[in-house]
Amino acid sequence: MDHVDSKFIGIISSRLSKFKRVKSDLYTFRCPICGDSKKSKSKTRGYLYSVKSNINFKCHNCGASMSFNSFLKHIDIVVHKQYTMEKFKQGHTGRNFVTEEPKFTFEAPKFTKKIDLPKASNDSRSEGYLIARKLDSNKFYFAEHFKKWVNSIKHTFSSTKYDESRVIIPLFYNQNLVGVQGRTLEIGNSKVVKYITVMFNDDAPKIYGLDDVNKEKTVYVTEGPFDSTFIHNSIAMCGADADISDLGISDPVYIYDNEPRNREIVDRISKCITKGDNVVIWPSSILEKDINAMIMSGLDVQSVIESNTYQGLEAKLKFTTWKKI
Repeated sequence: MDHVDSKFIGIISSRLSKFKRVKSDLYTFRCPICGDSKKSKSKTRGYLYSVKSNINFKCHNCGASMSFNSFLKHIDIVVHKQYTMEKFKQGHTGRNFVTEEPKFTFEAPKFTKKIDLPKASNDSRSEGYLIARKLDSNKFYFAEHFKKWVNSIKHTFSSTKYDESRVIIPLFYNQNLVGVQGRTLEIGNSKVVKYITVMFNDDAPKIYGLDDVNKEKTVYVTEGPFDSTFIHNSIAMCGADADISDLGISDPVYIYDNEPRNREIVDRISKCITKGDNVVIWPSSILEKDINAMIMSGLDVQSVIESNTYQGLEAKLKFTTWKKI
């Protein structure tokens, strides 16, 4: 398995229910195509595995079988395009490889300072979803036809046949709309990708809330935009590959989900500690897996975060204990 395959497995891992790394070239999760077992929610019969130099997908429930390239295209067409491009740069094209040569289109992005969409608070479905999670519906927008709207700004989706409604999370940089993240409103439908991130400007950082923080103060860095709205002076990485090193943030504190059995999260925390960054290690008394769930349970999350931020040797010791939970 090369580093590009490994990178993109990591990117989509959070979208695959019950995702687990079994060993270096074998991963298991609930099949997103058939939804896996209807009787047991713990069964994981979808697999990504290595055959020679290629990665394949196989489901032992529905029998679906395809290359990782085809599987990625099914999961997220935008991420698939990024994957194809990186593979192409490596020279992996042609009949003997699983990726087709990408089609190069040079379309200048349409920069805009406004979003021509109604606020999420103006739609009963999106407002109901956000209020139920104690989120401010006025901070987000609503798109009845997500793919069609995205294509009106930058042609991204080759087909809008299977379009859907989504809550729109705007990504601004220097007061320009540089991308969006769309959250599906089809709750519980495992065949629908939960989050789709589209960048209108590929050179802009894939980060939510960047224009609203004071970079001279402590900046809290969460995994998802919704979680960041509950924390003072906070931004969110809209993807595991987001990089804040060149953004002039002097004192970042990284906050990951409270999932000690999630290998990807464990690896990211470990890297933060190795680099000497400040990172939050959740206390064992907290059972909720993310900030939104903690807020829903009535916790004072800001205080918990400020009391459990660690660095260096102390972070290593706390991290070792947390991993054992």
